[in-house]
Amino acid sequence: MPKKLIKRFMPDHETIKRQKALKIFGNVLYNPNLWCLNRRSAAGAFAVGLFIAFVPLPSQMIMAAGAAIMCGVNLPLSVALVWISNPLTMPILFYFAYRIGTWIIHTPPQSFHFELSWSFFVEQIHTIGPPLLLGCFVCGAVLSFVGYFGIKGLWRYSVVRSWQKRRLR
Repeated sequence: MPKKLIKRFMPDHETIKRQKALKIFGNVLYNPNLWCLNRRSAAGAFAVGLFIAFVPLPSQMIMAAGAAIMCGVNLPLSVALVWISNPLTMPILFYFAYRIGTWIIHTPPQSFHFELSWSFFVEQIHTIGPPLLLGCFVCGAVLSFVGYFGIKGLWRYSVVRSWQKRRLR
């Protein structure tokens, strides 16, 4: 059942409440709806976490926590799903999002060379910024849509399967 699998990998809510970065949310973290795990909250948490994972900014965990609080979905699951874009996978994901963005707006991909300067950063924001942001939005939206309906379907499948097993006993 997805609930057992998700609970095995989900961090304890006390651990998350002690995070210094999440202190900005105050007593909102004590809302029990943010910690319950059911089909609606898990599917919503997948949608929030997978969408925020494609936001090319630091502090994705804080953004995911804020979005989970606003949407009333499972907080630990949405924060944990942001780590799909970790330092090892981030270059691959964002390069893929950039290529999707260039394909959508019909611009050729720019060659990339790295310099550690402010002028390089400003120049790259103007050249690769629009396709990257568009690609991140599209990839995040598609992945959150697939995650939302995938978890809902998987959850329903597991419940129906457990009913069938119970009926055979």
